Amino acid sequence: PPGHDPSKRSVCIQKETLMNKIPSTWRRTTLAAVALGVSSVLFAGCTTSGSKSTATQAEKRQEINAATNATLTRLYEASPQSKQLVQRARGVLVFPSVLSASFIVGGQSGSGVLRVNGQDTSYYSISGGSIGFQAGAQSKAMVLLFMTDEALAKFRASSGWTIGADATVAVATVGANGAIDSNSVQQPIVSFVMNNSGLMAGVSIDGNKISPLVL
Repeated sequence: PPGHDPSKRSVCIQKETLMNKIPSTWRRTTLAAVALGVSSVLFAGCTTSGSKSTATQAEKRQEINAATNATLTRLYEASPQSKQLVQRARGVLVFPSVLSASFIVGGQSGSGVLRVNGQDTSYYSISGGSIGFQAGAQSKAMVLLFMTDEALAKFRASSGWTIGADATVAVATVGANGAIDSNSVQQPIVSFVMNNSGLMAGVSIDGNKISPLVL
């Protein structure tokens, strides 16, 4: 149009083009930075969780191992003869604390470790039936001795093992002086059950299921 300066139009076009480009470039840069920051946070979070989980599992193993040592010490004090059985056993499975809470219908759970040749080899959980009479929340310790290689091999090969169904487990009879009735420990698998008062007599542990525990 008359009086229009072409140079001004050129400047306006260049300015408009530049303004259109700047926000787009800024957005791309900002989004990239945000994405990088989020991914870094997520990665750091995953790494921390993984480390924490590993540490927690290691602590759990140490806790079970220490409690197992204490449980065996208590057993030897209550019945010195039991130490000979433990030494003869092909495998020793100890549940230091089997917690139960019931008045009529029993139910319980706990974690333990299997020791073979004195080494902690694998960890297990126990759940299911009750041990003896239930009257409120109680904690008991259970020690299972696999006296033969065959009994131990069958147990280790199972993914879930129920006492009384998959194998008969004899509960050792211990006298007031700590002497073990030899007739009560003739089975391939022998067990001892203790509460805070000492060794328990005349209890049934049938129905308890033992399963591998990943730790």
